[in-house]
Amino acid sequence: MIETTFNPKAVEPRWSEAWEQSGAFKPKNDPKAETFCIVIPPPNVTGSLHIGHALNNTLQDVLIRFERLRGKSVLWQPGMDHAGIATQMVVERQLAEGGKNEDRRTMGREEFLKRVWAWKEQSGGTIFNQLRRLGASCDWSRERFTMDEGLSAAVLKVFVQLHKEGLIYKDKRLVNWDPHFETAISDLEVENREVNGHFWHFKYPLENGETYQFPIAHDEAGNPTEWETRDYIAIATTRPETMLGDGAVAVHPSDTRYAPIVGKKVLLPLADRYIPIITDEYPDPDFGSGAVKITGAHDFNDYKVARAHNIPLYILMDTKGRMADAEHVPAKYRGLDRFEARKQVVADIEAIGLLDRVENKKIMQPFGDRSGVVIEPMLTDQWYVNAGELAKEAIKAVDDGRTKFVPEQWTKTYYQWMNNIEPWCVSRQLWWGHRIPAWYGPLFQNDSVNQTMMGQIFVAETEEEAKRLALELYRQDKRLKIKGIVIKGNWNDALAHNSFDADDVATIAIYRDEDVLDTWFSSGLWPFSTLGWPENTTELKRYYPTSTLVTAHDIIFFWVARMMMFGLHFMKETPFHEVYIHALVRDAKGAKMSKSKGNTMDPLELIDKFGADALRFTLAAMAAQGRDIKLSEQRIEGYRNFGTKLWNAARFAQMNECAVWDQYDPRTPEQTVNKWIVGETAKAAAAVTRELEARRFNEAAGALYKFVWNVYCDWYLEFIKPLLNGEDEAAKLETRRTAAWVLDQILIMLHPFMPFITEELWARTGEYGAKRERMLIVEEWPNLSADLIDPAAEAEIDWMVRLIEETRSTRSELNVPAGAKIQLLLIGADDASNARLERYQDLIDRMARLEYSTSADAAPKGSVTFVLDGATVALPLEGVVDLPAEAARLAKEISKLESEVAKMDAKLNNEAFVSKAPEEVVDELRERRDDEAASAVKLKHALSQIKGGA
Repeated sequence: MIETTFNPKAVEPRWSEAWEQSGAFKPKNDPKAETFCIVIPPPNVTGSLHIGHALNNTLQDVLIRFERLRGKSVLWQPGMDHAGIATQMVVERQLAEGGKNEDRRTMGREEFLKRVWAWKEQSGGTIFNQLRRLGASCDWSRERFTMDEGLSAAVLKVFVQLHKEGLIYKDKRLVNWDPHFETAISDLEVENREVNGHFWHFKYPLENGETYQFPIAHDEAGNPTEWETRDYIAIATTRPETMLGDGAVAVHPSDTRYAPIVGKKVLLPLADRYIPIITDEYPDPDFGSGAVKITGAHDFNDYKVARAHNIPLYILMDTKGRMADAEHVPAKYRGLDRFEARKQVVADIEAIGLLDRVENKKIMQPFGDRSGVVIEPMLTDQWYVNAGELAKEAIKAVDDGRTKFVPEQWTKTYYQWMNNIEPWCVSRQLWWGHRIPAWYGPLFQNDSVNQTMMGQIFVAETEEEAKRLALELYRQDKRLKIKGIVIKGNWNDALAHNSFDADDVATIAIYRDEDVLDTWFSSGLWPFSTLGWPENTTELKRYYPTSTLVTAHDIIFFWVARMMMFGLHFMKETPFHEVYIHALVRDAKGAKMSKSKGNTMDPLELIDKFGADALRFTLAAMAAQGRDIKLSEQRIEGYRNFGTKLWNAARFAQMNECAVWDQYDPRTPEQTVNKWIVGETAKAAAAVTRELEARRFNEAAGALYKFVWNVYCDWYLEFIKPLLNGEDEAAKLETRRTAAWVLDQILIMLHPFMPFITEELWARTGEYGAKRERMLIVEEWPNLSADLIDPAAEAEIDWMVRLIEETRSTRSELNVPAGAKIQLLLIGADDASNARLERYQDLIDRMARLEYSTSADAAPKGSVTFVLDGATVALPLEGVVDLPAEAARLAKEISKLESEVAKMDAKLNNEAFVSKAPEEVVDELRERRDDEAASAVKLKHALSQIKGGA
C-alpha cells in the first residue's frame, strides 16, 4: 500500500543507486536504435553545485530521460574540467595554511603537481555526487577528466597538428595579466566592477615651447568664439603610472582644435622623452579633451593604435605588477608597486606644475575573478591560435543550418563574436594543466647553432620526438660533432650546458616550455575527445556528432565557438546539431544572485527542504526561452504540492482497486467519462512531446501540470467516484482499468521532470495488478493516436466542466458563503444541454455546491446570470448575498485597482524611470500592473452579472 506521504529523503538515494546499478544510465545496446547524445558542460573539479548548475543539468536530464523513454540509444557523457587557475589556487592556499612555510616554488614543479593530484583524488569531484542527488542520469561509468590519459593525448595531438599547419604560433601581444597569480587569464576570468575612481588631467608641453590657439568658448552652432594660447596638450588618465609608457598622443582627424599641432611632438613629463601627436579614428572629440595618450603595452585600445602607427611599446611592469627595472622607467619608480608608483607620479606631476585637475568619477575596473586583484593589460610572449582561420568553417556551419541555436536570437551573438574574433591566447603561466608540448634550444641561424640565444622551438607530442627534431636540425651545423640531445629543466640550465667549443660538443640541451594551456583549449575538444578521439572508437563513430548542447549564454564564445572550430577542423563535422541556450536564475525580485547581496539559493539545501523533484519541476516550469527565471522558495513549495497532489491521486486509485491486470486497449471504454479522459491523455502526450522536441521546457511542464492537477485529479477522479461506488460492475471495472492506465501514462510523461516520485509510484502501483516488467526509467513513451479523441465525449464533459467552473467562479467573485447551498437554473437551453444537465445533475450539484439544478423558463428576481453555449444560467442569490452592497463593494474595488494601474502606467511610460531603474524593478512593476489589470477585468465581469440579474 502506498504510504500516506512521500518521503524524498528516503526514496531519492534508493532509486539513484538502483538506476545506476541496473545499468539504466548506459546507452541501449541496439545498433538499430536511433542515437541521442549530450556531453555535459564539464564542471570544475573544484566546483560545488550552484543553482545555475541545477538548471543546466535539470534541462539536460529532462531531454536525456525523454529520449531514453522514446527508445533511443542515449548517452549523457559526464566529465570534469581540471580548472587550472582555480585548482592551483586551492592547493596553494592549503600550502600557505599548512604552517610549513611551503609554496609551489620552494617545492618544485614535480612535487607540487603530486600534491595537486592527491587533492584531486581526495577532494575533487564533489559536484558529481551532488548531481546524483539532483537525479542526473549520466553514464557515470564513462566519467572523463580533462587531464586523464586519453584526453591529454588528444590535447597534445591537436596542439602539434595545429602548429604544423601554422595555426598555432608564438607572438608578443597584449593580454589580461593577473599580477597575483602571475599569469595571463581569459576575458571570462575578468570581472568588471564599477568603483570610485579619478580622472587625472595632465599637461604635456609642446616641443621647443611651440604654441597654438585653442578654442575655449563656442556659439550655439558650435563655432568657436574665444581662444587661448596654449603651449601644451591636455590628456586625462585613470592610471597615471602608465603615462611613463606613452608612445604618442592621438587626436581624431576631424578635430580641428588640434590641427595646428598634428605631427609635432610633446615632452613626456618625468620620462623626459618626446612623443608624436598623431591622428587616429579611436579618440572621441567629444569626450574629455579629445586627446588620448597612447600606452600601447598597457591598454587594449591603445595597443591597436600603436600597432597601426608603428609606435614603440614600452613595458612598464614585471609579472607581479611592480615597475620594471628598465631604461625607459625613471630610476626612482623602479621596483615600486604600480599603485605606489601611481601616487608618486601624481605627486611629481603636480610638483612640476603639469597637473591640470583631478576629477572624481565612477569607473569600470577589471578584477581577476579568482585573485580579486586589479588586472593589468600586459605585453607578453604567449602562444596563440589563429582563431580567425578556424572560425570561417564554424560560421558557415551555422549559416547553412548544420548547427542551430535555440532560441534563434543567440545566433546573432555567435556571429558577432565569430566575425570579430581575435587571435586566441592559449598559454597560461601556471603549473596545473596541460604543459605546452614545445621545447626550446639554441637558435639555428645561417646553418649554424647560436649557443647564446635559446630561441629555436621544437613542437612534438613526446620528449623523444622533440629530441629527434632537435638533433636533426643541429646536425646541419657541420662545425659540431653532436652525439645527442639532453633535456634540462629550465632556460638557465640549458643555456649553461650549451656553452661549448665547436670541436668538443657532445650534446646540446633543450628545455620544455614551462607554461600550460588555457583550460578552454582542452574543453574545446570535449565532444570528440570524451568519445575516444584520437582513437577511432565505437562510441566516436556512433555518437559523434552529438545531438544537443545545453549551456548558458556567457560561454557561447569561450566554449561553444571553440568546440565548433575544433570539431569541424579535426572531425570534419559539427560537434552538435543544436545548441540550447538557457536563461539565468535570478532571485524572486529578478535581481542577479550573488554572495555579496546575500540572495543566493543553495540547490542542495532546497533539495533537503523540498526534494529534488520539486526543485527540478520548478526550474523546468520556469525555463521559458529567452526569459530569466525568478526563483523563490514559495514557487518550489508550490510544485512540491503538485507532487503531493499526484501522490494522493495514486493512493486514491490504489485504494479504489484501480489497476491494469492485462493488456489495456484505450479504444475499448464505453463510459463517456472514460472515453473523454483517454482523449485528454492523447492530447497531453502530443503536447508534451511537441514542446519537448521544440525545447519549450516550460510549456511541456505546464501542459503536464494542467493535465495532472486539473484534468485528472480535479475533474476525472471526481467524475468517476459515482462509477467506482456504483452497482454496475462492468462500468466499475472499465473505470478502474482506465484510471490506472491514465495514471501510468502520467508517470511516464512526468518522469523526465520528476524522476524520483514517478519511479516510486510506478513501483508501488505495480504491487496491485500486473507486475511491472521493468523500471519506469526504461519504459516506453506514450505514442497515442489522435483518433483516441472522441468528439462527442469531449463536448459532453467539456460542457459540464465549464458549467461547474463558471458557477464556482461566480460564487467566489460575489462572496457567496462556501457552505451556502444555492440553486442553478438552465434557461433557454437546447435539448442536448437539458439532457446533459439531467444526466449529470448529481455530479453538478455536488461539485458546484448546489441545492439543486434544473431547467427553467425564466430567472427569478435577485439572480445573477451567465451565458453557456447560448443558454442562460441563473443563480438565484436573493437572501444569500446582499447584491446592492456587493455591487458597491465591487465598484469600489474596481476603482481602486484602476487607479493603481493608472499610476503604474504613468511610471512605465516615463522613459527616465524605465532607463534608470534596475531591470528587476521595472519587470516587477510590469507584472504587478498586469496582475491588477486582470483582477479589475474579473471584478467588472462579476459586477456585470449583478447588474444583469437586478
